[in-house]
Amino acid sequence: MDIDRSPDKQMRVDVWLWTTRMFKTRNLATQACRGGHVKVDGQRAKAAQKVGVGQEVRVRKAGTEFIWKITGFVPTRLQASIAVQCYEDLTPPPDPALRGFVPRRDKGLGRPTKKDRREMEKFLGDMAKPKDRNRRRS
Repeated sequence: MDIDRSPDKQMRVDVWLWTTRMFKTRNLATQACRGGHVKVDGQRAKAAQKVGVGQEVRVRKAGTEFIWKITGFVPTRLQASIAVQCYEDLTPPPDPALRGFVPRRDKGLGRPTKKDRREMEKFLGDMAKPKDRNRRRS
């Protein structure tokens, strides 16, 4: 499949997002446009808005803003190796300082034993015990 890079070629923004595999379905791309999560050249885009080569598309998805510059079009959804040739990724790398600490148990330890739970209760005190919802209030 050839990529159409002609400057006069245009395509709907929701179709372009779907064909370049930014969204799993065209319906999800359309919903993102309706929800205001898609901007073309800084302006909020409707699903039927036409986009051309050289325009910048910004999509807010899963708490991250992605920025792409359109470099071409494919007529239908193709494999990812072809789809990546249709855009230039301008998304800045995530800030490593914003990554939070997630406590995890070592692999292979499984669930805590009764002894482990008792030690946690001893260390945490009342915070480790579940609240009794059936207790009557006086």
